[in-house]
Amino acid sequence: MEYTQLGRTGLKVSRLVLGTMNFGPQTDEATSHAIMDTALDAGLNFFDTANVYGWGENKGRTEEIVGSWFAKGDGRRDRTVIATKVYGNMGADGEAWPNHDKLSALNIRRAVEGSLKRLGTDYIDLYQFHHVDRATPFEEIWQAVDVLIQQGKILYAGSSNFPGYKIAQANEIAARRGSVGLVSEQCLYNLFERRAEMEVIPAAQEYGLGVIPWSPLHGGLLGGVLKKEAEGKRRTEGRAAATLADPESRVRLQAYEDLLDKHGLAPGEVGLAWLLTRPGVTGPIVGPRTPEQLAGALRALEVELGEEVLASLDEIFPGPGPSPEAFAW
Repeated sequence: MEYTQLGRTGLKVSRLVLGTMNFGPQTDEATSHAIMDTALDAGLNFFDTANVYGWGENKGRTEEIVGSWFAKGDGRRDRTVIATKVYGNMGADGEAWPNHDKLSALNIRRAVEGSLKRLGTDYIDLYQFHHVDRATPFEEIWQAVDVLIQQGKILYAGSSNFPGYKIAQANEIAARRGSVGLVSEQCLYNLFERRAEMEVIPAAQEYGLGVIPWSPLHGGLLGGVLKKEAEGKRRTEGRAAATLADPESRVRLQAYEDLLDKHGLAPGEVGLAWLLTRPGVTGPIVGPRTPEQLAGALRALEVELGEEVLASLDEIFPGPGPSPEAFAW
């Protein structure tokens, strides 16, 4: 396993991040524990979750599963860098209540206590804002975060789904306060979806944030979806189905699969390996539902992409280009 620093911090994390969103809704507790054991045995030490995972009536269930795994002991907690998130309303569906969501100082205080209890730990390594809160000023957010850091309840703060200007705004205000500010940004980024390259990733690099891509295979579309579809092994739905309904997208995906077939490469492994070559990327989040899927993700760490393959991938999935040249002179 390779390790890198998380942004400008001294924290060392694995180049792959274990996403836990499927734990509970898709994967039972015993299998979730087995996946986490396999990940840790492989040296993958960076786990990502969120207070709302479990969804619906089961919000918080995913954190509880991670917490019951920590409770098994044997150094599990000490060897794991745990990241969770705050923003979504934790009330049962249809029972949302004011001040039980977003990033007010009150909700941050309430939410962190809930996550600590469910995770069965006394501190969170990386506490992430799951979305921009346009109603709460960063002065208030950083005041709440600074208190939590002083109390030893969190170590670092990160963002998720932030535009570039909000990353800049957040860290400029943090700097004026003498606060640490954001140290990471978790964003949608993959071969198919490269808009983050225009401003989000440059902003993250400028302010010393590690970039943690989510949906690295774009909902499975970069995992050989056309071949699986032809073999009757996969049915797409939601955003993936809508993308496949677009003729141009199918042409690009077919070119992608043909290219990798020519070079004897596995699509899912290449999708992850490509992200590992991108400037500013700490590590992509992989969200396995089974131990077998985790094993496939780990193989991506051994894939070396040559210049010819990288150039061909850029031709199939061109990025937006640098800002402002992408939209100006």
